[in-house]
Amino acid sequence: MSGYKLGVEVVSAHDLVAKDGQGSSNSFVELHFDNQRFRTTTKEKDLNPVWNESFYFNISDPNNLSNLPLEAYVYNYHKENNSRTCLGKVRLTGTSFVPHSDAVVLHYPLEKRSIFSRAKGELGLKVFVTNDPSIRTSNPLPAMESSLHTDLGSTYAQIPNSVPNSFPKEKSDKRHTFRHLPNASHSQEKQNVPQVPPQQQMNYGAHEMKSEPQPPKVVQMFSGPSSQPPDYSVKETSPFLGGGRIVGGRVIRGDRPTSTYDLVEQMRYLFVRVVKARDLPSKDVTGSLDPFVEVKVGNYKGITKHYEKKQNPEWNEVFAFSRDTQQSSVLEVVLKDKDLVSDGFVGIVRFDLHEVPTRVPPDSPLAPEWYRLEDKKGEKKKGELMLAVWYGTQADEAFSDAWHSDAIAPGDSTSIASTYIRSKVYHSPRLWYVRVTVIEAQDLLPADKNRFPEAYVKVQIGSQMLKTKPVQSRNLNPVWKEEFMFVASEPFEDHLIFSVEDRVGPNKDETIGKAVIPLNTVDRRADDRNIRTRWYNLEKSLSDAMDGDHSKKDKFHSRLHVCVCLDGGYHVLDESTQYSSDLRPTAKQLWKSSIGVLELGILNVDGLHPMKTREGKGTSDTYCVAKYGQKWVRTRTIVNSLNPKYNEQYTWEVYDPATVLTVGVFDNCQIGGSSGNRDLTVGKVRIRISTLETGRVYTHSYPLLVLHPSGVKKMGALHLAIRFTYTSMLNMMFQYSKPLLPKMHYKRPLSVIQQDMLRHQAVNIVAARLGRAEPPLRREVVEYMSDANAHLWSMRRSKANFLRLTSVFSGFLAVGKWFGEVCMWKNPVTTVLVHILFVMLVCFPELILPTVFLYMFLIGLWNYRYRPRYPPHMDTRLSCADTVTPDELDEEFETFPASKSSDLVRLRYDRLRSVAGRIQTVVGDIATQGERLQALLSWRDPRATTIYLIFCLVAAIVLYVTPFQVLALIAGFYAMRHPRFRHKTPALPINFFRRLPARTDSML
Repeated sequence: MSGYKLGVEVVSAHDLVAKDGQGSSNSFVELHFDNQRFRTTTKEKDLNPVWNESFYFNISDPNNLSNLPLEAYVYNYHKENNSRTCLGKVRLTGTSFVPHSDAVVLHYPLEKRSIFSRAKGELGLKVFVTNDPSIRTSNPLPAMESSLHTDLGSTYAQIPNSVPNSFPKEKSDKRHTFRHLPNASHSQEKQNVPQVPPQQQMNYGAHEMKSEPQPPKVVQMFSGPSSQPPDYSVKETSPFLGGGRIVGGRVIRGDRPTSTYDLVEQMRYLFVRVVKARDLPSKDVTGSLDPFVEVKVGNYKGITKHYEKKQNPEWNEVFAFSRDTQQSSVLEVVLKDKDLVSDGFVGIVRFDLHEVPTRVPPDSPLAPEWYRLEDKKGEKKKGELMLAVWYGTQADEAFSDAWHSDAIAPGDSTSIASTYIRSKVYHSPRLWYVRVTVIEAQDLLPADKNRFPEAYVKVQIGSQMLKTKPVQSRNLNPVWKEEFMFVASEPFEDHLIFSVEDRVGPNKDETIGKAVIPLNTVDRRADDRNIRTRWYNLEKSLSDAMDGDHSKKDKFHSRLHVCVCLDGGYHVLDESTQYSSDLRPTAKQLWKSSIGVLELGILNVDGLHPMKTREGKGTSDTYCVAKYGQKWVRTRTIVNSLNPKYNEQYTWEVYDPATVLTVGVFDNCQIGGSSGNRDLTVGKVRIRISTLETGRVYTHSYPLLVLHPSGVKKMGALHLAIRFTYTSMLNMMFQYSKPLLPKMHYKRPLSVIQQDMLRHQAVNIVAARLGRAEPPLRREVVEYMSDANAHLWSMRRSKANFLRLTSVFSGFLAVGKWFGEVCMWKNPVTTVLVHILFVMLVCFPELILPTVFLYMFLIGLWNYRYRPRYPPHMDTRLSCADTVTPDELDEEFETFPASKSSDLVRLRYDRLRSVAGRIQTVVGDIATQGERLQALLSWRDPRATTIYLIFCLVAAIVLYVTPFQVLALIAGFYAMRHPRFRHKTPALPINFFRRLPARTDSML
């Protein structure tokens, strides 16, 4: 036998005939050469299969090679009746065989097997002759089993691995005879096949078979931009809250009595109210006393402030000790004398904690009582303390103002920055838009009498300042007529200041006069009615302008004509409209009644990432902030805990369902060291009210995801309980028919630049006002909750928005692809049904709209079973946070203006130019298509316009004499014509349109 072998690589096929009745085929290739036959695996439901499989034939007589043809048959396999249908064949003569070094992949057109058969498409083969002794001939295909092979192999591959011996042994052996070499690389051509064990031969190349079982992949089941790692997904929980256990959004009542705080776990506290003292003894040599009280339970201590030289002090402070951490059954209230060296003992009051009463709201507060002080031996002493001691929960009125034991470490004798750790409720200031129109000035008096002033007006409210354009007037009465918008907050502390300036030279201005208007004297309006304009005298100095009586003494003044009003018909945007928490106008007379109530229970945080190091251990001092509407809430700070439990419940009135609740977690920088004196962000959660079902309790664990310069990181998981209830179903539905923003936003809309500028000013005002509260809500917290920097450039956000846009149009592209397959007759049954439906709609056009709406109705009903069960949350895949590069992150966290090196800024600028260049090209292409449409009638191309006019005339005549339904049928059948009547070249109208001129040749 000769050592020469014929190698055949079956690469792929293209555009095969559909034979399975569903627009596809189960195709395989059978090779015939020199009385030897080999077969590839079956590719199910694929008209463009890819095999990449290699076979080697033994050449019996190399001298007769030119007379030995190679035949490749492409078959479709029918599982139902275990038969096959020929899709086409390729026949190669021996004269076309070349050595392996000269062989390339060629795509041969498929030929008909007989005169009555049908064939189309191409088959890619690589055929060569080799005499490599290390290559063994492939095992031939038995002739008697040729029709059973594919079905047996496919059936065997579908059996799970848990039952490998389900088939009889003889069938398993037959399955082993069909082996081939996958063409993963050229080096595999030299593998010795017979040396492979039988069990390995069966699995060899199994990755090429579609019927082979594969391990389950979640990504394949939930593919798309919204899929993300399970660790970053929202998880439903079933906690036992005050109202009972939550299971699937329903409350299962338990044996415990229900509480008013039914969305949080009940936490029991020992409350101690230290009111005042009287008749205290003298301790110093001078006969004075500096008293303070120390409240002690086990290892936890709370200390009141001390008073100097006061015998009857009043504190009225409340201490709350968590019952879960109590290590003693005795409460000690010790009165001490403050001293520089050592605090002196005055007296003590002891309580047995087993005898302490329990108070359950709405019971009235427990009345405090006078208690005689005792010495360390238990004997009565001079002096009395007024105290109140009781057990309660976080529903107690004293909870928010109390000093909490979980705010300090055990054994610590002082509270750590107690004013910065308490839970508080804040209200944003009421914001107004101030509309200022600078009309003209009269009788200006410049310092230089020999020149006409180049005057402009500078308008200022607090840190906001805008200028008019410089105007040079020859009659000293310049006219501007420019309008500006500012943001102001109640109570109005800043004045509106006008300063008329004269531009004497470059970067040199002189003040002509000033005018000051108190904002509380400005007219207010809730609509677009006209406001009366006023003239104001200009003074030389700001102090004179603020002195109202001084202006009446002078006889002559320069004057400024302005129109100022407070626009209450707008909603002052301090958040993005995409996730705003309040959409009501400023004017309260325009407010509507609330549509429901939103209740939020902040339960706990699990698995916090350490934010600081204390005593050699990583720890965190975290608190939560929730914002909805003008109401901000802040939980107490839990110190030294990576799994803090808050269990605080808050309520808001809801006025619009298209609003968003934002909950953020922060690390307190005022405790145990700071990081640049800024509270660190741990993460935030957004909940859109319209996505919540009414009455259902949503208990979920939300991952706290933060984007760091090193990438996206999970900082922990925030557990929330949320419930939304509406007061009227009709009122709720009616909200969807109303404008999203107040009417003034549509009657006198603000430009995009104005909105961005005013939003920035509004955030600054809110941050400044809340930063003055006690405890302060810091600026970085307000900016993070309001997304103040969302408008800055980010390559990651740009990619994410582009992918969102492509996802929106993917549905239309899918419909277009489906219609293209209909037109190409991929599935003849579907194409025929579409033809029938098209004829019905053309003959009965009144059925078009009912059919469309009925179809959408049925789709909506079908999608109801797949409706989202969890509230939406931050999606790392949608945000492109999982694929962002370090350089893009470094650019996103760059300050504004840039502070990096000039080379790095130049590199990023060049990258931005390349992105902008692509956008420029797309915009230019769109403009080109529009200009070609204009060129149809512009006679820019006389011949093209002449052809189009003749076509229009003929079309008008044809359309006039031909019924529209006939034309529609002809056009529809032409669009869906069979592929035999199609050509690969573009159609005539497209060729004509692409030849039309555009204005690109006039571009520089």
